[in-house]
Amino acid sequence: MTDHTTRLDHVVLWVRDPIAAAGFYEKAVGLEPVRLTEFSAGEVPFPSVRVNEETILDLMPLAMAERMTMFPGAAESSGHPVNHICLSLPADGFDTLRSRLEEQSVPVTDISHDSFGARGPARRSFYFRDPDGNVLEARHYD
Repeated sequence: MTDHTTRLDHVVLWVRDPIAAAGFYEKAVGLEPVRLTEFSAGEVPFPSVRVNEETILDLMPLAMAERMTMFPGAAESSGHPVNHICLSLPADGFDTLRSRLEEQSVPVTDISHDSFGARGPARRSFYFRDPDGNVLEARHYD
């Protein structure tokens, strides 16, 4: 039977150096690189990192923004960052991520409590930036 539930497949992040960005997301955030070897060999236009079995973040080279022609005006809107992406983790994953970011000297915000998200109020959350200025939020629910 086919599952027809709507899911988030991917988010495209504009980055200056996709290899460096993949390294950040692997080492500091703990996400697995996807197609990094193929990108390095010039076989694919961008690498990604896996959030979970169903969702990836595409690390699109900012230099490709001018080639975004999927609909009229797309090139003019390409390269603009989103406000932020939120990663929901279990409590221990939340603590591990925060520790890993601090070990790598990545600035993090204070911890907030009860911010609203897809599953209601989150017990704790904080924000950080990747090397390209993309803002990420980490949170966990009860």
